[in-house]
Amino acid sequence: MAFVPPTAEQLGLYLGLDTIDGARADLLIETAISLCQTVVKPLPEGAEAVVLSVAGRAYVNPQQVSYETIGPMSVQRPQGSGGLYLTKADKSALKSLAGRGGAFTVDPTPTTADPSPTWPIDDAGFADEFEPGWGYS
Repeated sequence: MAFVPPTAEQLGLYLGLDTIDGARADLLIETAISLCQTVVKPLPEGAEAVVLSVAGRAYVNPQQVSYETIGPMSVQRPQGSGGLYLTKADKSALKSLAGRGGAFTVDPTPTTADPSPTWPIDDAGFADEFEPGWGYS
């Protein structure tokens, strides 16, 4: 199954909002998809979660507010928590979903390799003749 772009309704559900501005949500989703495609193209199945996360951050904090006080309540958000951006975890998730970024093994042995020795062996386990100077006769 291929990547299916999330809808504005899904973004609203992801954020827990009763109503959502559809045009703005669609724009953020499209932009989030473009941003995700800078890491992996085409986007793999399951990348919907990363797209929703990126678009959701931008939807709830478009002006990158880091500290806000309303009446007796105040909230402080980490720096860079607004706008459209990919976190290190987002990039890692995209690469993992695409099957990249994990450990792997490379076998340098040719497929035509033969396990038998390539030198002549006698009964004692030595080659038939030694080069002069090694002390064997």
